[in-house]
Amino acid sequence: MTRIESGSCFCGAITAAMHGEPFWICSDHDDDCRKAIGSPLTVWVGYRPAQFKLLTGTPKTFSKTRVLRTFCADCGTSMAYLDQGLPEELYLTIGFFDHPERFPPQAHAYWDMKLPWVEFRDDLPRVGTYSRQRDPAVGNPADRLAPKTPPMEPE
Repeated sequence: MTRIESGSCFCGAITAAMHGEPFWICSDHDDDCRKAIGSPLTVWVGYRPAQFKLLTGTPKTFSKTRVLRTFCADCGTSMAYLDQGLPEELYLTIGFFDHPERFPPQAHAYWDMKLPWVEFRDDLPRVGTYSRQRDPAVGNPADRLAPKTPPMEPE
């Protein structure tokens, strides 16, 4: 029997079904995802785009780098991202799943960017940067077009 998982945003406007087994589940500590998600890290669940079926709603999209992020325009729930360097990989955020307990991570990615006060007692592999092989011809999302905004100075 094929595994079917469901996902939805906080307000319920967007729902989806994921068919089959995910190929990769990873705790991600990078600063882009931290900023986009609003959390010290997230767990991304990797499926092939063909395994994902949008059932209701239309996600809003945003891209600052070579990564297209989707979210609910009504409630703001982060849903997924597509990286141009990984065209056959769709990553859904753990918060979008209706049963996140079914997706234990297999590794930590961007361990080098982990916030120092976040601690883990697991023995999962700790990968310094990407945990997946990207297409080098596409470039690296970290090579942003605009520099990061410097911290605000106190008044």
